[in-house]
Amino acid sequence: MVRSRPPAPKIEPEKRDWHYGGFVDLGYSLDFNFPQNHLFRNRSTTPRVNELDMNMAGAYIRKDMSEQSRWGMELLAQGGQDAKDFGFHVNQPKVGSSDQLRLTVQTGLFNSLIGYDSLYAKDNINYTRPWIGDYSPYLMFGVNASYPFSEQLTATLFVINSYFHLSHPNDQPSYGGQLAYKATQRLTIKETVYYGPQQADTSLEFWRLFFDTIAEWKGDEVTVAFEHQIGTENLAVPGSPRTFWTGAMIPVQWNFSGPWSVAIRPEFYWDRNGRLTGFEQLVKAMTTTLGYRIPYGWTNTILRLEHRYDESTGAGGGFFKGGEVSPGVIGLTSAQHMLIFSAIWTFDSP
Repeated sequence: MVRSRPPAPKIEPEKRDWHYGGFVDLGYSLDFNFPQNHLFRNRSTTPRVNELDMNMAGAYIRKDMSEQSRWGMELLAQGGQDAKDFGFHVNQPKVGSSDQLRLTVQTGLFNSLIGYDSLYAKDNINYTRPWIGDYSPYLMFGVNASYPFSEQLTATLFVINSYFHLSHPNDQPSYGGQLAYKATQRLTIKETVYYGPQQADTSLEFWRLFFDTIAEWKGDEVTVAFEHQIGTENLAVPGSPRTFWTGAMIPVQWNFSGPWSVAIRPEFYWDRNGRLTGFEQLVKAMTTTLGYRIPYGWTNTILRLEHRYDESTGAGGGFFKGGEVSPGVIGLTSAQHMLIFSAIWTFDSP
């Protein structure tokens, strides 16, 4: 009689606290206006056109938090066109609790609590970022503390150095908070408010007030999101004129077949007084993206083909076109078509 052997015990992979990795992001934006200066006007991400650029590259080391070790950190060094305004990324979260991970405190430079899109194109639905993304903070420098009151509701408070972390309009901090509500397993809603001085005169009447609303529905194959931003502040000049800006977008992504995905993003941005973009303008844009993802071991390669159409109206609005119309002045046009090719390679240890 042959005795059957008991099944071999299942070996769980060892959980590691420390991780490392990196990424490279290459892009070519074909601007059919062919501006002589190779610039996507009024943009801080993917700012160069009609040339191959390394828009971002980075390497990181990260330590996760756990019950056994309630502190973590992340150090990310980055470079490229998209990194010129953002420098290094240092993230040091700390946790304290009697029996489980509840209150989380982050100090240093951390991902912004404002905005749906990341500074890093590898993490986004589309390759190029929306207008509300480029004119709200991608990163914050300071401290934040979050606490989950339930499985559905988490509250976060933050104190940061400035609206844009590399700007220094004064020596006073800015403040804000966020409520994140998980309405269902698929639907999440976030409301974030920012309040702080962004001018040399720090009188309360000149503080900036800003709201960011995000809703995301994430299905098995389809993701639909909505984001709306609105901000206002009085300028510290004679008459104290009130400035106002607002914008919104609806990004949608469909993973229609294995590694293939398609995404679309209609959006608008109205800078009524030119406070953020530098020019009074209303921008409307439509972005369409075809993506293909190749996973291999610890790596992922993301290939994208993207078309975007931007239209700007208003005093001083528009996009660069052709050469100089007068000494040192590039011509402007109200609309811009771009065809963008990108390749992103990522490496992440388990």
